[in-house]
Amino acid sequence: METTTLKVIARIHGDLPTKFGIPRQSGLVESLQAKIVFEPEYRQAEALRGLEGFTHIWLIWGFSENIREDWSPTVRPPRLGGNTRMGVFATRSPFRPNGLGLSCVKLEKIAHDREQGDILVVSGADLMDGTPIYDIKPYIPVDCHPEASKGFTSQNTDYTLEVNIPGNLLSLIPPKKRDTLRDIIAQDPRPAYHDDEERTYGFPFAGYEVKFKVQGKTATVTHIEKK
Repeated sequence: METTTLKVIARIHGDLPTKFGIPRQSGLVESLQAKIVFEPEYRQAEALRGLEGFTHIWLIWGFSENIREDWSPTVRPPRLGGNTRMGVFATRSPFRPNGLGLSCVKLEKIAHDREQGDILVVSGADLMDGTPIYDIKPYIPVDCHPEASKGFTSQNTDYTLEVNIPGNLLSLIPPKKRDTLRDIIAQDPRPAYHDDEERTYGFPFAGYEVKFKVQGKTATVTHIEKK
């Protein structure tokens, strides 16, 4: 079997160090910012020449936390309840022959760091902190096809939650990150087949441990603690 070796050119660094809480796709939480730091070999300003003229970029990255030796031709998409099987190539499941992901993110700016060289500040990413990036390409308007059909994803219901964060807990989160936390929880990071109003869910965010419960269509944060 023919094989190809991919080189990690950069890694993304953000506020979500675990899979739980990661938006289901890029662009859903526009306020979620992250930094792309290039590996030493690729910290060359010339490689980014002209990129400042684009508002969005494509990231080709690796599902580093979902490594398998084998693969299955069908998977169970979580948003279909975890019971319906679809072809792996009809889904965005991480369990693929090659664990590659594709995301479109907004390029906020290119910043220079004395030690890490030029850094890309992006927003709307659906990548976990530390995710390896294999390539970066500019997004151009022709990439968008408004007439495209949604396939089986059109069956998905609205999973958006109302979010209640008591004032004493919200005050623990830096002001610039409060709306982002609300938006992450509002996207309902729970598996679609979870509907236990007594269960407490938790995830790390921006150096804090956040816990919440869901009753009906309302998520209530019950605990925030600095890690």
